[in-house]
Amino acid sequence: MPSSPAQHPAQNPDPAPASAPARPSVTVLGLGPMGRALAGAFLDAGVRTTVWNRTPGREGDLAERGAVLAASAGEAVAASGLTVVCLVNYDATDAVLRRPEVTDALKGRTVANLSADVPERARDTARWAAEHGVAYLDGAVMTTTPTIGTPEGVFLYSGPEALYREHRPVLDALDGVHTHLGEDIGRAAAYDVALLDIFWTSMTGYVHALALARAEGVTARELAPFAQGIGAILPPLFQEWAEDVDARTYSGEGNPLTSGLSTMEHVVHAAEGHGLDASVMRAAAALTRRAVDGGHGTDGFTRVTELLDLR
Repeated sequence: MPSSPAQHPAQNPDPAPASAPARPSVTVLGLGPMGRALAGAFLDAGVRTTVWNRTPGREGDLAERGAVLAASAGEAVAASGLTVVCLVNYDATDAVLRRPEVTDALKGRTVANLSADVPERARDTARWAAEHGVAYLDGAVMTTTPTIGTPEGVFLYSGPEALYREHRPVLDALDGVHTHLGEDIGRAAAYDVALLDIFWTSMTGYVHALALARAEGVTARELAPFAQGIGAILPPLFQEWAEDVDARTYSGEGNPLTSGLSTMEHVVHAAEGHGLDASVMRAAAALTRRAVDGGHGTDGFTRVTELLDLR
C-alpha cells in the first residue's frame, strides 16, 4: 500500500513561511530638544531611526536606545525613504538639504519638514524639491516635547495627500493627532504662524499681567488661579468670534468696543503709573480707538480684524 504523505513529510513540505514585512525606517535631521523627542518616539515605536545633527554630540542617549548615528547628512538621508527635518528655521533647512551631496542622496526620497517658518518659505522649499526630484511634505508640531510619543501630540501636514498617506504609517509612530490640511504646501505653516500668534500674544499679556500684579503687591501665585479662570473663558469665545469674523457681523452685543476701550485704558494707566512698559496694550487700545472713531463703537472687538489688513 502506498505510504500516506504524512509518513514522508519531506515529499510534501509545508509552505515556506511568508517573509516578515520590512522594518519601517526613518531619518531625523536636527537633534535639538524637539528633534531628539521625535527620534526617541520613532525608536520607542520600533522604527529603525537614523539621526544626524550639524553639531556633533547632541544625540543624547539615542545611540544607546538603538539609533544609527550617521557621519554626514548625505549618509543619513540615504538610509531611509523618509527624512524628517526639525531645525530652527528654513535658513537652517536650506543650509543642510541644499548641499549637493545631500540633494543627490534625496532624489527619489521624501522629506517631511517639521521646522518652523513662514508659508512662503515652505512653498519655496517645495519648488526646490520638485526641481530636484525630491518628494516633499511640509508640517508643524503644535505641542511641546513632552507630548511627543503620547496621545497629546499634535502634528499638522500639507502637500500631496497621496504622499502623506504613503508615509502615514511611519508618522503614526509619533502617536498623537495627525491632520493633513490640504494640497497647498504652505497651509501647515499658515496654521502654525496663526496659532503661534495666539500663543505668544497671550503669553505676552500674561507676563505683563504678572508684572502689573507684582507692582500692586499681588504675587504671581496668588493671581494664577484667577488667570486660569480668564483662560477658561477663551475656548467658547474662539469659536464664537471665528464665526463672527467669517460672517463679518462683528457683533458687539454684551461687550461693545467703547466698553472694551475703557478697560484697556485702565490697564495702560495702571501699568504706566508703576513705570511699566504698556506698549502692547497701548497698541491694542489704539486699534480699538481707530474702530470707534470710524463709527464702529457699538461693534465687537472682532471689528479690529478689518483694521489689521494693511493691503
